[in-house]
Amino acid sequence: MTIDNLKTTLKDLHARLETASAVDEELLDLLQVLDRDIQQLLNKQANEEDSTLAQRAQELSAKFAAQHPQLETVLRELANTLERMGI
Repeated sequence: MTIDNLKTTLKDLHARLETASAVDEELLDLLQVLDRDIQQLLNKQANEEDSTLAQRAQELSAKFAAQHPQLETVLRELANTLERMGI
């Protein structure tokens, strides 16, 4: 997987968030933190927490599964992309 795949998946996530019904504030905060950390990685400002990004994306995917299945799908894809990149 390439950085371009990761960027595309992030854009898809942002687009789906804009059209999603009311997203729980706590989950939205967790998504924003994950997004910030991924953006730092993409800007080569990585830190020791990078190895948990895929796991964190998978956990968020599970939390979204019941309330926002359209977001759960893209979060799972994001987690898989990060995992394949070794992040």
